[in-house]
Parts: sequence; C-alpha cells; structure tokens
Amino acid sequence: MLTNIKVLAVIPARWASTRFPGKPTADIFGKPMVQWVFEQVKKSNLVDDVVVATDDKRIYDVVCEFGGNAVMTFPSHQSGTDRVAEIAEKNDYDIVVNIQGDEPLIPPENIDLVIKPLLDSTELHVSTLMIGILNQNEMFDPNICKVVVDKEGYALYFTRAPVPHNRDSSLVKNMPINKSVDLKNLGYKHIGIYAYTKSFLLKFSKLKVSRLECLEKLEQLRILENGYSIMVTETTLNSIGVDLPEDLAIVEAVIISKNN
Repeated sequence: MLTNIKVLAVIPARWASTRFPGKPTADIFGKPMVQWVFEQVKKSNLVDDVVVATDDKRIYDVVCEFGGNAVMTFPSHQSGTDRVAEIAEKNDYDIVVNIQGDEPLIPPENIDLVIKPLLDSTELHVSTLMIGILNQNEMFDPNICKVVVDKEGYALYFTRAPVPHNRDSSLVKNMPINKSVDLKNLGYKHIGIYAYTKSFLLKFSKLKVSRLECLEKLEQLRILENGYSIMVTETTLNSIGVDLPEDLAIVEAVIISKNN
C-alpha cells in the first residue's frame, strides 16, 4: 500500500435541485442533511480532510454553523464533479473522493473501500463501487445505474438499462416484484461514489462531454469513451439516496431502527 498519501473528501452541494430545492439543508432529526453526510465521512479511516463545495451562501452558512469546512465554488459548474475538481486544483492532496451530498447514512466503510484500490496500485486513477441487484424494481428502474465489469473488476459499461440480459432465463421477466434472488441471476447497481487521483480528476474535468454520456446522462461514461479504466469494487453495504422530500421519512425510519 502506498504511504504518505493525502486524501481529501469533497461533498458537492447545490441549492437548485429541480425535485427538492434546498435539499442539503433539509432537516433530519434537528440536523441538516449535509451535516449527516459530513459526519459520516469524518468516520472514514482513510480520509484526511472533508470539505463541502457549494455555490450557495445558505448552504455555506449552514455548514459553518455546525463547524464544518465549506468553500464557495463557481456557480457556472455543470456538475458536481466540476465543483470537486475546482477544490482539488486549489489543494495539495493526492487522492480526491467525490461524496454524494444526498446520502445522509453513507457507510464510512464504503468510503474506505473506494479509496483503497488507489492506495494499492499506482496504475489506477479512478475507483468506484457496486452492489448486487436483488429485485426486479431495481433492475428495471432507469433511475438506477447498472454496471458491468470484466473479470478483473474494471468497468465495461454503465447504463440505465437492465443489463446483463440473461437470454436463456425467464427469471427476470417472470419474477415477482421485490422477490429476492441469487445475485448471479441479475446484475450490479452502481454506487455513485468516486475516488480519483488528483491529476486524473483535473484531466477528466477538462474532457469534452461524450456521446454515450449525453445519451445515458451518466458522466462516468466520458472516462470509458476516452479510453481510461475505472476499477469497480463490490460492497455489501447500501445507502439511501434522498431524491424527494418523502425520502426523508425512509432515512428517519432507518435511524430510528438503528437506535432501538
């Protein structure tokens, strides 16, 4: 394992969500959601520093109020990755982790898991995670990104479509909704956390938007289309993303169950 490597975790957070404006400041048992994310990231064993990157003074103030580190970034950024790259360019870190700001219960173990491949090999530049798909809803939900990997764990493709397709099996089309199945019969869901070497992140952020990226609306396809590799590590720990206000009730129910 590489030593003396400095790791920065960046949580991009914006106010202008179409479906849930002001989402990072949404209250969860008396704390804003961005604070829940920040505190989970701080539990990582491999992260040296955590910063929230935002373009909105309201989010900036909320983070400062709970004692977190926040930085105002350019409002012109088209993606969270661009926001993370701006932070990376101004700081002296070897590895930069892009943390979704809408996963208040993100497992710290997943953060360490996505970092470790970059510590183990100087040949890798990008790392992400996947988890087994267990039911029909997930397989056919276009909002859930699926990933196919080769035998070494490198990504072959990311897509919103249900892949891989088992031509000889009627399991998927006849399977009752929410019925658990053997992972081998379905595929893998991509978990949207990335670790980059700083040098590659800065290069990636300057690449032109690619054809497949435009079609699938999946930014990571730009990496594959430009001939770079992405290592994908399997995890068994899922986390709940908050897309809509009603998703907060799901998160709160999980918190209650963990505390009982």
